[in-house]
Amino acid sequence: MSSIIKVDTVQDQDGNNIINENANTITIGASGDTITIPSGATLANNGTATGFASIAWQSSIVTAATITVESGKGYWLDTSSNAITVTLPAAPSVGDQIILTDYARNWATNNITINPNSLNFQGNTTPQPVYDTNGESIDIVYSGATKGWIPNTDGAVVLETPQIYNMDVLVVAGGGAAVNGNAGGGGGGGMRTTTYSNLSGATTFTITVGDGGTGITSGAYAPNGSDSSISGSGFTTITSTGGGGAGNGGFGGDGQDGGSGGGDGYAATAPAGSGNTPATTPSQGANGGDGGGANAPAYGAGGGGGGGASGVNGANGSGSAGGGGGNGTQSSITGSAVYYAGGGGGAADNSTAASGAGGLGGGGPGAKSEVVTYCDGTANTGGGGGGHYTSPGRGGSGGKGVVILSMPLAKFSGTTTGSPTEADDGTTKILTFTGSGSYTG
Repeated sequence: MSSIIKVDTVQDQDGNNIINENANTITIGASGDTITIPSGATLANNGTATGFASIAWQSSIVTAATITVESGKGYWLDTSSNAITVTLPAAPSVGDQIILTDYARNWATNNITINPNSLNFQGNTTPQPVYDTNGESIDIVYSGATKGWIPNTDGAVVLETPQIYNMDVLVVAGGGAAVNGNAGGGGGGGMRTTTYSNLSGATTFTITVGDGGTGITSGAYAPNGSDSSISGSGFTTITSTGGGGAGNGGFGGDGQDGGSGGGDGYAATAPAGSGNTPATTPSQGANGGDGGGANAPAYGAGGGGGGGASGVNGANGSGSAGGGGGNGTQSSITGSAVYYAGGGGGAADNSTAASGAGGLGGGGPGAKSEVVTYCDGTANTGGGGGGHYTSPGRGGSGGKGVVILSMPLAKFSGTTTGSPTEADDGTTKILTFTGSGSYTG
């Protein structure tokens, strides 16, 4: 038979209360006392417990790049030397709690990434949240399978679900080539821009960078540049068309249509090459310059400048002087204002006449009759090649194109092919593709 002891107060030998009962409240110990639970003992809670310290703070400071944390513990995370990825427990129970705090106030420089370990974080398994505020603390509690880990308290989170972001894109095609023989200048490559909005999840963008047309020594007209493009599943493909090749005056050759039109050669009778072919809105390029025809001699005309409404038509030739290439268009996608897709200049007829200057944006200058240099467009600008007068020599080759992506640095996944050049200013990531490749966001 069990025994029952009924008391209001239990005191120690010194007369201090150990247990005191008043109405429905039981007080254990007094202010200043330490209540010790022996090693191996378990304090079970079958009701509602308040005021208990449930977090065991770890004495060591975490500096490693990765750590798998445990429930019921607090961690000091020092990112002075590197970012840290925190992997949460694989099998937590409802009510499990974890606290992470910025030990060195450096999370803005080197961020904290939370890996939910295939469980939900605020109802989503991806993306992994990134915390980037100095002095921040994260207190998370596991709520169950549906929503998973829920922040009890936190601050700014970069990749908070649902995570969406925008990516700006510049697509410049290869510039058109030129030929020798009273030749015009090659047209600048087509230049287009777009913004892909509301990106989220794993989206792969395929990038193609077009080559410039190869300058030639003879023929009625030189080759066009090749197209550049970006495409991704569920998003509109953006294609910029290669610049039009220049016409050869010795053949009465016309400039070719393209992203920007190629300039006519001497004695060309048809209109110069048309830009914005095929047509896009806004325009991807401008027209080439006119050679003037046999009855109104004008030597090599300039190729058109690329780049939409601000692209400039190539200048007409005048007498023995070559026409200048049209200026391309500025873009500040890299953080600096840079011209792209300038038209190539037309050739001069003799050493005293002026050859046409290349347009801003990598257009190659035209050459005079005695000059043997190859007046190529600048690589990775889409500039058109400069025209040449006569042998020996060839016309200038068009400059290769370029594709540039700009996105928030915190959204950059780091997954690329094709070895693009990477740069950032602390907030924005810039990927410059000078060859074909891909980016997976």
